[in-house]
Amino acid sequence: MARFLIGRLWQSVVLLLLVSLIGFMVLNLAPGGPLSQYALTPGMTKEALDRIAEQMGLNRPLPVQYLDWLWKLVQGDWGKSFRDSRPVLEVINSHLFATVLLMGASTLLSMLIGGWIGIRSAIRQGSAFDYTMTVACFVALSIPTFWVGLVAIFVFSLRLGWLPAGNMYTVGDGSLGDILIHLILPTCVLALVNVAIWARYMRAATLEVVNQDFVRTARAKGLAPRRILMKHIVGNALLPMITLAGMQLPTLLGGALVTETVFTWPGMGRLFLDSLGYNDYPVVMGLLMFSAILVLIGNLLADLLVAFVDPRIRLE
Repeated sequence: MARFLIGRLWQSVVLLLLVSLIGFMVLNLAPGGPLSQYALTPGMTKEALDRIAEQMGLNRPLPVQYLDWLWKLVQGDWGKSFRDSRPVLEVINSHLFATVLLMGASTLLSMLIGGWIGIRSAIRQGSAFDYTMTVACFVALSIPTFWVGLVAIFVFSLRLGWLPAGNMYTVGDGSLGDILIHLILPTCVLALVNVAIWARYMRAATLEVVNQDFVRTARAKGLAPRRILMKHIVGNALLPMITLAGMQLPTLLGGALVTETVFTWPGMGRLFLDSLGYNDYPVVMGLLMFSAILVLIGNLLADLLVAFVDPRIRLE
């Protein structure tokens, strides 16, 4: 186990370095550069821009800027926002709760519904339910998230008036009930694609377990079908789902970016797009590194959890 952890941590460090290097170079080589917003200020002169670049250290060679940024990152200084000079970690922290709430709710919903659909489809393989859910899953995977969000707003907010069209809470309210009402639409939209993914993987995993010898033995012993399903089939089919949960983090973060923009949800996805539009490179890099760290931690925890749940697996 110790060797596995050391190896994974070493791989994670190398991956983070590659992500930081590629992200830093791409952002700084993009047209406009980090000073483009300052250049739009009325009356801004080239001399003033040169002074700003010198003050921010942007007049140095790009490799020097990267090494300086990386060294400060390791020390816990993620830089300051170009927009309001707030520390990057403070900016991310102010939007973190909204994203965690949305991702947590959508993940729970997609796991419950997708898992149920997958198990039921596998148990009733070839039935009308199985074929219907297969078609529905492929349709859900094919529809763009932003389109589903816009349709949901048009139907449930504008036409029916049942749910709010956006934001995390009503201005002046902010109660738990108000937040939960605002959470319904973005959660359902973000969970739609993930329900389809969970359903397909759960169906495949359940079908694989159903044909195993230990399931036939349990049936031969006369165990109740419900007990066989819950104890022998579902329990073993959930093992690959644990790994899938760790791999779902990039999908959730990408989906949250679109969903938060459509519903004006004040999370990290919307912050990322706003920061890109403002050329706020320190915040963009901070979000990029924060997301990469989350993905690596999620995959590592998934591997450890699989090894803990299944004693046949040994991480060496």
